Amino acid sequence: MSFAPFSAIDHVQLAAPSGSEDKARRFYRDVLGMMEVPKPPALARRGGVWFASGDVQIHIGIEEEFRSARKAHPALRCAAYDELLQRLRDAGTEVVEVNDIPGVRRAHIHDPFGNRIELMAAK
Repeated sequence: MSFAPFSAIDHVQLAAPSGSEDKARRFYRDVLGMMEVPKPPALARRGGVWFASGDVQIHIGIEEEFRSARKAHPALRCAAYDELLQRLRDAGTEVVEVNDIPGVRRAHIHDPFGNRIELMAAK
C-alpha cells in the first residue's frame, strides 16, 4: 500500500459500568477539563457520555459486563502538562510519571473506572 489510509483518530471509546455517567462527567469534564458533547438521540438511549477537547474525543460507553482497560490506553498530548498533572493530584488522582523514553515527558493515570490513560507533554 503506497498511501496512508488514515489521517487522524476520530475518537477513542473507553468502557464504564452501568449508571456511571455522572462519575464520568466529574472526572472527564470537571477534572480533565473536557467539554461534554451531546450524543445523537438514537445513541443516547444506550447510556454513556461523550467528551471533547479540541480535536480529541473520548466516548465513554456503558458495558454491562464491564472490565477496565488496564494495559490498552489512549495517549493524550497535553499543552498545559504540568498544570494538568497538578490539577489531577489536587483532585486525588494518582499520577505516575515515567521517564523511560528519552526526551518525552509522560505520565499514567486511571479514570474512576480503572481505565488507563497516558498523558504526554506537548512538544
